[in-house]
Amino acid sequence: MTSGIKPQLLCHALIALGSNLEDPVFQVQRAFEELARLPVSRLLLCSSLYRSAPIGRLDQPDFINAVAKIETMLAPQDLLKALLEIEHRCGRLRQSLNAPRILDLDLLMYDDLQCHEPGLTLPHPRMHQRAFVLQPLMEIEPDCCIPGRGAVAELLATCAGQRLERAQQQ
Repeated sequence: MTSGIKPQLLCHALIALGSNLEDPVFQVQRAFEELARLPVSRLLLCSSLYRSAPIGRLDQPDFINAVAKIETMLAPQDLLKALLEIEHRCGRLRQSLNAPRILDLDLLMYDDLQCHEPGLTLPHPRMHQRAFVLQPLMEIEPDCCIPGRGAVAELLATCAGQRLERAQQQ
């Protein structure tokens, strides 16, 4: 199904990656490879990997998180569908909110588009509250501003109490 939003010739998208099951470092690195194979898209940048404490449901392992930047000709809904397909191929099961997961891919931003469609809100509605999104995002896009929210560097300062550390890469 194609979204009513048509992409420009080439758009930039930011994607959050996370895992806390079945070798999370491997899962996130494999997801980078999957992103590099998206149709009519090109992987531009990948952040370092970060270890973060779970939010919401605390009785689960820590997460490995990262952010990737791609350029794509996929419309936002089509890109989201492709991300969900990657999650599914990697073994993601959607059991309950904030449950442990093999892989989580979130479309954070699609150029400066602001939209609220069924199943897709851009920018991602909670990205500005999550150090595990903002720190890797700032690493690859230091001057990034989230439409309607502000500069990533300023937003990251408001998340100072969230545990986040750069992870050892294998």
